[in-house]
Amino acid sequence: MASRIPDTDLLFKALADPGRRKLLDLLHAHDGQSLGQLAGHLDMSRQGVTQHLEVLVAANLVATVWRGREKLHFLNPVPLQQIYDRWIAKFEQPRLQALRNLKQGLENSDG
Repeated sequence: MASRIPDTDLLFKALADPGRRKLLDLLHAHDGQSLGQLAGHLDMSRQGVTQHLEVLVAANLVATVWRGREKLHFLNPVPLQQIYDRWIAKFEQPRLQALRNLKQGLENSDG
């Protein structure tokens, strides 16, 4: 039985915004960044970045850890993997099988 993805609406809402996708890209490139570090890479106010991060945290795509007085943000790739497993991988299998069959057919026709 496939595991249920919690709150997929929040997840897709979080991924729908280009600014939030940019934040995920930044965290993928360098995990554990502060608000100031993340805001330095974006053309938006710190408040705007904060609001986007809140949406990402609510969707479980970003986790936060306090280090002293500094709040660090970390990418949580698990929900993305769950999306892949549920909606993408099952469509990939037939395509890969077709390519495998084509390759075998070409190899057999050469021999």
